[in-house]
Amino acid sequence: MVSSKKSPTTPATKSAQSAGSCIMRWVTRLTVLGVFIALAGYLDAIKAPLHELAQSAIAANPDDTSGMINYIVKNLTETYPVTQIRLNPDVNEWMFNNAGGAMGAMYIIHASITEYLIIFGTPLGTEGHTGLHTADDYFHILVGEQWAFAPGALELERYPAGSVHVLPRFTAKQYKMHEGCFALEYARGWIPLMLPFGFADTVTSTLDLPTFGRTAWITGREMLYNLLIGKI
Repeated sequence: MVSSKKSPTTPATKSAQSAGSCIMRWVTRLTVLGVFIALAGYLDAIKAPLHELAQSAIAANPDDTSGMINYIVKNLTETYPVTQIRLNPDVNEWMFNNAGGAMGAMYIIHASITEYLIIFGTPLGTEGHTGLHTADDYFHILVGEQWAFAPGALELERYPAGSVHVLPRFTAKQYKMHEGCFALEYARGWIPLMLPFGFADTVTSTLDLPTFGRTAWITGREMLYNLLIGKI
């Protein structure tokens, strides 16, 4: 008769199992860390081309905001194939954006879990709180000026057309799109945690539910497209 008794678990066996489990946890952590380091390196590599692109758009279309936007979208769609990154070419897909007390309009060119690229601005001027985000933010000014102020500073920061305002993650400022101002805004980091800031004013103040739905739909659509092609 074959014995059905299980082999006793010895202290040595327990120790080996614990060591194996510990090794697997560290392998997983190091793998995740490696992915994030590689991703950060990739995202760092596309910052400079965006600044150059914004400057080229301004030079090619002086005093023509629409021309600048079309120039940027055309260049991006010709540079990045649809198998590599999903871009939204519909330059008429604008929507209001209320966040941090500031109001303007935006057009989402690209959105994924780790980055977004939008045109944001208003011909009227607006100001508010930047928010405290889990992503680095780059405001490439196309038209007008952006002003900014950090607590303790006694003079404003001034960013004219052709310049870039870098807002590191977990940094907050007061900012103003002075008079008429539009910018190419690029954020890289953990984007889902930024969404509550983008929706809070609509939910608690403006109650502009059609804009809320439109923003949620387009953002989700673009993120899903990028997930499907493996672009996070």
